[in-house]
Amino acid sequence: MTIASTNPATNETVETFQPMVKDEVVQAIAAASDAFRSWRQTAFEERTAKLMLFAKLLRSNAETYTRLITQEMGKRLSESHYEVEYCANIAEFYAQGAEKFLADHPMDVENVNAYLHYEPLGVLLGVMPWNFPFYQVVRFATPNIMAGNTVMVKHASNVPRCAKAIEELFHQCGLPAGVYTNLFIPSEFVESIVSDSRVQGVSLTGSEPAGAAVAAIAGKNLKRSVLELGGNDAFIVLDDADLESTIQLAVQGRTVNAGQSCVASKRFIVVEAIAKPFLSGFKQKMEELKLGDPMEEETTLAPLSTENAAVSLLEQVQSAINAGATVVTGGDRPDRKGAYFNPTILTDITPEMPTFDQELFGPVASVFVVKDEAAAIKLANHSSYGLGGSVFTSDVERGRRVAEQIETGMVFVNQPTKSQAELPFGGIKNSGYGRELSHLGILEFVNKKLIHLGKKES
Repeated sequence: MTIASTNPATNETVETFQPMVKDEVVQAIAAASDAFRSWRQTAFEERTAKLMLFAKLLRSNAETYTRLITQEMGKRLSESHYEVEYCANIAEFYAQGAEKFLADHPMDVENVNAYLHYEPLGVLLGVMPWNFPFYQVVRFATPNIMAGNTVMVKHASNVPRCAKAIEELFHQCGLPAGVYTNLFIPSEFVESIVSDSRVQGVSLTGSEPAGAAVAAIAGKNLKRSVLELGGNDAFIVLDDADLESTIQLAVQGRTVNAGQSCVASKRFIVVEAIAKPFLSGFKQKMEELKLGDPMEEETTLAPLSTENAAVSLLEQVQSAINAGATVVTGGDRPDRKGAYFNPTILTDITPEMPTFDQELFGPVASVFVVKDEAAAIKLANHSSYGLGGSVFTSDVERGRRVAEQIETGMVFVNQPTKSQAELPFGGIKNSGYGRELSHLGILEFVNKKLIHLGKKES
């Protein structure tokens, strides 16, 4: 396989890396297993110091990492800078909170003296995607390292320089060898790693097919798994929504990271009473986006991550058009070098079209007009995915009532779906299972051991 770092703004390869051979992977697992035996015994104070230094190093070298992310996967500099800062926040959140999150938990049972005691499981494998090349790894690694596990990461093959930089960061903050390991490996190595008796769990963020394949391997080997997969998030606009702010947030929700986010707003479900002004304003704002070099501040829409991603998205859009969808704006690629795609709005998409329940990973919005609130809820739930979603209304209580009826792992009122270190992140249905971030994220790969001490003393 080829592990190459290619700038999507120019489609030029910057650097290539040699993949590991099987013997090197076996040695890496052994090193991670050896490291676990001592790392699990370290005090929280020591773990905290190292993770706080990790956050400090991130911030002090923010400009370097910001430019690296933009050069390697194409997002705008401001988005890359936000990602670096957010990673520092996550590291600090778990560094400062892990001891509290993992403290012994007394069981409130009459006449019984018992408690839950949390223990690390061992070596974990993370299979991470390219769209947030620092955040996705930090979101997985920091809580598990603070819990006393050791982690190995197979990062996406198109962000190898980010993968290497993250490993170097963990080493610079003083983690012992084997606590964090980057694996430059092909996907076919994942099965043998998960099947190894020393590996206790696997977390994957990626596509639905990849998640299904890894879950099957984990299940066959009776290993724990966490999956964060695709999404087809509904953006519901009710008849009392503030149109001006809602339209602005619709553009933001659809085009963040050039639309390459599992929780990007993708299906815009608008009540017919305000559908015409919404669509008119949405079209205008989408057309005002400026495609350009992500290194330039005036750019408001960056390229996709790879040329293949742009080609695949065009095939999906063309398939919808061929099946009868209407192009309100865009629908094609600009005549310029790089993995660019024009901001696009499609309407008249029906359940019979393949596009109806597909994830469009790019700046392509699907707009649906419905009769009323009940129809909006029904259409929002007509999806095999269940990651996030949002509801826009001037009545927050109405928004709460609608949000409770949406079948997803997360719903936001009057803002697009987003993540925050303190809040749980994850989905249901074909969007996966398990939770990351918040106190729940550190509990996925620990043994919740019951300690029973007999009857309570009177």
